[in-house]
Amino acid sequence: MKLLLATHNDHKRREFARLLAAPGTSDWQLDALPASVILPPEEGNTFAANAIVKAQAAARASGRPTIADDSGIAAAALGGAPGVRSARFAGEQASDEENLAKLLREAPAGSALEYVCALAYVDPASGGEARVFEGRCRGRLAADPRGERGFGYDPAFLPEDGPAGLTMAELSDEQKDAISHRGRAARALLAWLQRGA
Repeated sequence: MKLLLATHNDHKRREFARLLAAPGTSDWQLDALPASVILPPEEGNTFAANAIVKAQAAARASGRPTIADDSGIAAAALGGAPGVRSARFAGEQASDEENLAKLLREAPAGSALEYVCALAYVDPASGGEARVFEGRCRGRLAADPRGERGFGYDPAFLPEDGPAGLTMAELSDEQKDAISHRGRAARALLAWLQRGA
């Protein structure tokens, strides 16, 4: 079965393609969203709300089963911010580096963080209702960014259940996929699909 991924983010496209190609999931293939499909703005108050509107819009435009995620980071020291504004924390057009720098300025090193991913599945043939799968990964804020892998806040995220002292950006793809918020959400989706949706 082929799934359409409702994103124009290359990092997410590569990560989900890898997650859906994991051992035992060979029946699932991921197609990139055509450039002509315009996704709605992320104006929801929750990750799930944003994931659902993107999945529904892409499913309507394509007529195909579609998945979309909204994900971000929540800092306990900032009352859960940046949350749904993770990609725009330092401004509407902010880069990953600018967003990360703002987090490092505003939250103390060692403070609690949580990555959250809401992954929505919509099949137009089944009425277009969304099913949402959530994944979370707890960790702490590093004093300084480290690592060349990953993206977003990964260089300053020290996962609780990862190798001691390593940021997400220092992990191999296999290590990251095993504990990441997207990995957990994707495995929940795949388990549901394999049961026959």
